[in-house]
Amino acid sequence: MTGIELAVGYAFAWAVRKAKRVAGRADAEVDRSLDAGMDRLHELISRKLGEDPALMKLTEEAEAGQDAPSGRTRRRVHDALEEAAEQDSEFHEALECAVEELQGLSQEAGGVSAGDGGVAVGGSVDIRADHGSAAAWTMGNVTLGNPPKPGPSEN
Repeated sequence: MTGIELAVGYAFAWAVRKAKRVAGRADAEVDRSLDAGMDRLHELISRKLGEDPALMKLTEEAEAGQDAPSGRTRRRVHDALEEAAEQDSEFHEALECAVEELQGLSQEAGGVSAGDGGVAVGGSVDIRADHGSAAAWTMGNVTLGNPPKPGPSEN
């Protein structure tokens, strides 16, 4: 994933966090440095793109409660950032630095969470099954092999 694609994702996340704060639902323990990094990235993008309709649509979608921007909006913001970065090498460098900073902060903050009974993983997980076996992080009752044919119950 390129820095510009990551920047689009972070810009949307910033807008979601802003919408949650406005609605009074922000997490009381939001990591301040991550929040500040997202603010810096948003300011950088906003200064460069200004009132670009794609950026405005990205914000609207976040405020509407979408989990992610629509594909079209993501492409439009990506294209706008890519064009700006191609035309302005200082902006390109600043954007890459801001994204790298956020990636580092996300990793420091743990970057993962899970609710009751959930599992959160901050890296790769590789679960495999072979030789007719079954594998999963969590698995209920599993019968392997040839189950008995259905028939009358034996009591």
